[in-house]
Order: sequence, then C-alpha cells, then structure tokens
Amino acid sequence: MGKRSVLGRGLGALIDDAEKMQASAGVNEIEISKIEVNPFQPRTNFDEGALKELAASIREIGLIQPITLRKIDDERYQIIAGERRFRAAQLAGLESIPSYIRKAKDDGMLEMALVENIQREDLDAIEIAMSYQRLMDELEFTQEELSTRVGKQRSTIANYLRLLKLPAIVQKGLIDKQISMGHARAIINISEPETQIMIFDQIRKHGLSVRKVEEIVRNLNTDKSESSLEKRLKFPKKYQSIKKQLEKIIKSQINFTINEKGRGKITIPFKSEKELEQIVKRFENKK
Repeated sequence: MGKRSVLGRGLGALIDDAEKMQASAGVNEIEISKIEVNPFQPRTNFDEGALKELAASIREIGLIQPITLRKIDDERYQIIAGERRFRAAQLAGLESIPSYIRKAKDDGMLEMALVENIQREDLDAIEIAMSYQRLMDELEFTQEELSTRVGKQRSTIANYLRLLKLPAIVQKGLIDKQISMGHARAIINISEPETQIMIFDQIRKHGLSVRKVEEIVRNLNTDKSESSLEKRLKFPKKYQSIKKQLEKIIKSQINFTINEKGRGKITIPFKSEKELEQIVKRFENKK
C-alpha cells in the first residue's frame, strides 16, 4: 500500500512541484561569519543578562528555533527574524547556526510551504509553533489572519505560540516526547523558568500525568496568590506566636497564610527528600 497523502486543504493539487516547494521551508546550517544584522531592525536594545542565559542554554542543548535569513549573495546573508538568537549563538561560540533561507520575492511560495507543513500529521508541537511564528514574523500576519489562513481557531494558535516561551530544555523535552502537549500547556502557566524546569524534571523522573501536573501548577499559583494576600493584610500577633510555636515544635520554617475570613493554610517547605524525612520523624516523635 502506498504512503497516504497528508497534504492539507488540497495544496498538493495546486502546486506541481510540491516537494521542491516544501524543501524551501527546510533548515540550513549557515556560518555565523557570513551573517549580518538587518540595519532596519526596530529593536536595538537586547538585555545582556537574558542573552547570557540563552547563550548558556544554546551551549548545553543547541538552538531549538532557527533564525530566518535573506540571501544577499553567495557569501552574505542578512537577518530577517531572530537577531536575539543570533547574538546569543555568537556569545555561545557557535561557528554556524540553523537557519531558514528566504529568497527575494517568495512570500506566496513560503506561505503555501508553511501551511502545507502545518497540515502534516507527523509534526511535533514545537515544529507547528515555529511554523506559526514564521508566518507571523516574515509575512506580518496577525493571529486573526493566521487563523483564517490555516483554518485553526485563534486560541489553538495562541496555545502553540506560547510553547516557544518555555525554556529551551522543556521545548526539547516536548520534541523528544519526554512530555506531552498537555504537560507543556500546564507548565506554561507558571511564570518562573526555574520552576518550569523543576516541574519538567519531576515529570521525567516520576512519570507524572497531565492531571497531576495541572494540580501542581494550580497549587503553586494558589500559594503565590495567598502569599501575596498575606503581604497586603496585617498579620495578627496571635498568629505570629502560633507560627513561631509550630516552627519550634518541628524545628523547621513554615509558611502561614490567612485571609480576611480567617481561612488559611500552613505549608512546610523542604529542599530535599532527606529533609522531608527529618520533618516526618519530628512529627512521629511528638506522638
């Protein structure tokens, strides 16, 4: 039996040289020394700390999302999109960088290639997200216009695009099928990259289900909200003394939150399994 066609929306019938067209959306390794920045780039300031963090990530696992270049001549390319990634790759000491190459006037061809690519069934979530981002970056589509072009709801597109904000190691985990799209969508609801990576590590280590990760994220966000409320409210002295009593009993710091209705929560943070075992033993000794 021949391989079933996975072209979407009849594009195969519209384009005779579909294979050649799809190759135009492929990735090339281009020497950094041949790349120059776009003089019309509206963004001129790049956060040095963020660049260094991205460079460290690139050194560890490589560049997940290629940049887009315009070919000027046989030896020179100019950046269309991805200058921040280019600068970080320079800091990381890379000699070449994965890149998409655009020709002078191939907007229509690029759009058809990317739309066809998106309709394939064997793409991972990051590949789909990068295709959406390319259409927005290079053809200046809004999410609404993109929704119409690819026949997907805007919310679906937005969810894919949000994945590109995850730390590179989490994106790679999604590509390598260490986590699912459901896991990634849950993790993205945490704002701190360090916490996102911590949850990702726990998923790999313990095989956490999507529902469990959603519960963890929900609890973390609730704790953060309650902690913020605690700061806004005056903490009564009687609760301060109770907090100190409890900390003295279990010989560990606790987080004590209470709202204006008198409802609250006591949580005991720990830094390792060993520390957790010590806390549990202290409770057992109080029986």
